[in-house]
Amino acid sequence: MPSPRPTGAQTGRHAHARARARARAHAHARTAFTLLELLVVTAILAILASLLLAAAGRPAALARDAICRHHLRQWGLATRTYADDHDDHLPPEGFPNPGDRHTNRGWYIQLPPQISLPRYHDQPWRTNPSAPPGNTPWLCPSNRRRSNGNGLFHYCLNQHVDATGDDERTARLTDIPAPSSTPWLFDTKNLPAVGSWNFPHTNLHAGGAHFLCLDGHVEHLPARDYWDPLRNRGHTNSTRLVWTP
Repeated sequence: MPSPRPTGAQTGRHAHARARARARAHAHARTAFTLLELLVVTAILAILASLLLAAAGRPAALARDAICRHHLRQWGLATRTYADDHDDHLPPEGFPNPGDRHTNRGWYIQLPPQISLPRYHDQPWRTNPSAPPGNTPWLCPSNRRRSNGNGLFHYCLNQHVDATGDDERTARLTDIPAPSSTPWLFDTKNLPAVGSWNFPHTNLHAGGAHFLCLDGHVEHLPARDYWDPLRNRGHTNSTRLVWTP
């Protein structure tokens, strides 16, 4: 038996229901598109913010870089002045971790007076990690390492330049065969005042560190030029740095 034909009222109700369904679907689609737009805009804003922050931080990093270089140049001037006054001899390297009794010999004792710098042992940040470091040639503004309660050095002396050790036999500057590639002081990742090729910082200034060489110039080197990441140690000698003259 054939189905009864819908009445006019029923047809109207069905049409109205279909219209409402289409409206809901359209509203849902429009809402989803609006959320997508919001996600895209949020992502774009995040990218722009990160770029702006990076751009804002770069001048500060460059300023810290320049200050560190200047500090090392001051130590280079102090070294040259000391050598001129001591028959071309370099200062004794001293103790890696000088305590309160080690106030007679060491680059941190002999060099500061050459540039009118206060004594290392008088610095409050030497043993107090909470003391403000200030702007001093002793410390690099990019290095956040602070004292362990016993001492603090941001610049380390190359222990291989001379043969001081227990005998305290200093080297003469004119006896260094390649002063322009022999590191004297450098950015260190460790605390001691004296160290080897394993001591340079590997990511302090633009993925590298600064090195003061014995000819007085300061150079930035990327870590790949002085560090072996596979063995996690420094290169003993390379075309850029000659640690043992």
